[in-house]
Formats: sequence, C-alpha cells, structure tokens
Amino acid sequence: MSRVGNRLLSIPSDVNVEIEKFLVKVTGKLGTLAVPFDSKKLSVLNKDSMIIVKRANDEKQTKMLHGTTNANIKNALIGVSQGHTKKLKVTGVGYRAAVSGDKITLSLGYSHPIILDIPKGLNVSCPQVTEIVITGADKAVVGQFAAVIRSKRPPEPYKGKGVAYADEVIIRKVGKTAEGSKK
Repeated sequence: MSRVGNRLLSIPSDVNVEIEKFLVKVTGKLGTLAVPFDSKKLSVLNKDSMIIVKRANDEKQTKMLHGTTNANIKNALIGVSQGHTKKLKVTGVGYRAAVSGDKITLSLGYSHPIILDIPKGLNVSCPQVTEIVITGADKAVVGQFAAVIRSKRPPEPYKGKGVAYADEVIIRKVGKTAEGSKK
C-alpha cells in the first residue's frame, strides 16, 4: 500500500487545477505546470478542492507510478503557489558568483570564468558574491540547475573549497601533516 500515493492533496485557494485525459494542469500566480500521468494505470479526481490519485490495479509498476504521480502533483501545487528555492554557497579564496541579465558568471579558481545561461522560468540572484539563490515554480528545473552549478566545482574534503548547497554538510578530512602521522 502506497502511503504517498493515497494522501489527499488540498488545492490552495489561488490555484486552478484542470484534469485532462493524461495530464493535470496546475495554474497559479507563479505560472502553469503540467504533470503527465498514465491514464491506463491511474485516475486523478478533483473533489471538494482535494486531488485524489487512484490506481487501477496492484501491480508493482502501478504502485510505483501511484506515489510518484501524487508527489509530482504536490510539487506542482506548491510550485505555482509558493515556489521552490535552492540556496548555494561558494567557498574559497577568490571564488565568486554574479548574475547579469539571463546569465550567471562563476569565478571558481579556473583560468577562465564559467558563464551559464539561466533557464526560462527561473529567477537566480546573488545577495552576496558567495551566495546563489535559485527560485522557480518547477522543482525539477530548480534542482537540476542547482546541480549544474554545483558540478562546476564540487566541495573538496580538505579545505571545503567549492560550491555546496547551503544545508550540505561537508565531511572534512585531515591532511598529511595531521598529528600522529609523524614518527
């Protein structure tokens, strides 16, 4: 039994939900998102400003799709009403980030700056030169762009230099000159 798939999703007052044959369209103040689902295995109902996802049978694939579809619809509801946010921190001497127009420029210790195009629908800001805040309605796009930025210089374990998520814990290693290694 899928606990995630069986949960009822309440629709916020400022959000409009349209259910088509194989698509759930969610429209709110931050945009419109479409969540596809397999209409042969699942059915999505809108009753009393609640969304209910039901499955047709108890096959393994159907059970997996049940929870995933419910979670995707919930992420869309939150995305169009409140938005999703990812925060990154840049650590290292001379490491910095700057946003200009629809591009973000990263100086991460390479011989050249890294310039990335910001995907449509995302709002990227740098409150400080060592902070990057990514906001948007689609949780997958926000997370993917944050992962692309982080992949340009992942945090290293000795000094902690690099780009990390704000809530990420970097497990530090001791260097070669650590106490006890000399004999």
